[in-house]
Amino acid sequence: MLTLNNIEVIYNDVVLVLKGLSLEVPAGRIVALLGSNGAGKSTTLKAISGLLKPENGEVTDGEILFQGQPIHKKDAAEIVRMGIFQVMEGRRVFEHLTVEENLRAGAYTQSGRHFAGDLTLVYDYFPRLKERRNQVAGFLSGGEQQMLAIGRALMAHPKLIMLDEPSLGLAPLLVAEIFEIIRRINREQGTTILLVEQNARLALEAAHYAYIMENGRIVLEGSPDDLKDNADVREFYLGLNEIGSRKSYREVKHYKRRKRWLS
Repeated sequence: MLTLNNIEVIYNDVVLVLKGLSLEVPAGRIVALLGSNGAGKSTTLKAISGLLKPENGEVTDGEILFQGQPIHKKDAAEIVRMGIFQVMEGRRVFEHLTVEENLRAGAYTQSGRHFAGDLTLVYDYFPRLKERRNQVAGFLSGGEQQMLAIGRALMAHPKLIMLDEPSLGLAPLLVAEIFEIIRRINREQGTTILLVEQNARLALEAAHYAYIMENGRIVLEGSPDDLKDNADVREFYLGLNEIGSRKSYREVKHYKRRKRWLS
């Protein structure tokens, strides 16, 4: 469904962030993109969704294909109409609007005759939003705002949802609930999901396939089971040593000097 071929992204004509990045997201699957802060994960999503230009970024080489069509030169509105919806890091709900008004905003590319059914679907996945449908979104908890951001994406009938750090700043129980709903949406609606996460354990539990980024490049890829068995992934992303015990911060803080894929 989505293919990135040797993508390079430059900011302000001088800062090279993505360096020949390639990945694929098959239809109907959950693909995780993992990496530390500054690896280039959010830039990858912005390149796909057409949101580089407001930040003086540009795809300078390679191509991005969605269902066989190049999209790296299209603007963000056109990409949304094609069926790609990004849920931004930090939720980015319309804080001055009610929950239901936020969901209506998500449906702006769709015919009004489907609104009631789409609303019922979102409330089925997120009953808490139904309880708060007339509440101003700015007064929701962080977890409820994340639910609203995902629900707003569903209102657009997306073929591909890109989730940027959905666990960020949330309590563990809420994170577990949201990730279970993400799996349900993929399973029941067939929606393809590209998931960007720093929490490697959660992402690998949810995904069918995963890529690991470092310094603007893909350095490892594979099935979740294969990556969990990889010694480097266990040590640097899951915090475990080779016999399964947890690594201390002192043991991993200089990890960049020892990663085999960076040598």
